[in-house]
Amino acid sequence: MRIGEVAAKAGVSARSLRYYEQQGLLHSTRNAGGQRRYPAGAVEQVRLIQELYSSGLPSRTIRELLPFAESGEVSEELVELLAAQRDRLDRRMTDLRDMRERLNGCIAEARGSGPGASG
Repeated sequence: MRIGEVAAKAGVSARSLRYYEQQGLLHSTRNAGGQRRYPAGAVEQVRLIQELYSSGLPSRTIRELLPFAESGEVSEELVELLAAQRDRLDRRMTDLRDMRERLNGCIAEARGSGPGASG
C-alpha cells in the first residue's frame, strides 16, 4: 500500500507515518519511482503504535514492544519493561488525580462554596 492509503485507513497523517519510520517503529520499501510501499499489516501496526503512544509510552519503549506484539513471545526483559511502564503510568495517574482534586478545590472556592465561604 502507498503512504496515503495507509494514512487514510489508519486515520493518521502521512507525516506521522514518516515519523514512525524515523523512530524505527514502521518499515516500508521503495518502488522504482522512490515512493514508499507498506506491507498489508501496516494499518494494524499503525493503530497499535497509536494506542501505545496514547497510553503514554515513548518511542523507545514502543520499539521494544513491537517485536513481542508480532511474535507473541515473552521474555523476562519484556515483563520487566512492561512492569516499569505500568508503574510509571500508576504514578502519573496518581499525580493526575491529585491535580484534579486541587482543581476541584479551586473551582469550589471560586464559586463560593469552598473553605472561607460565608453562609
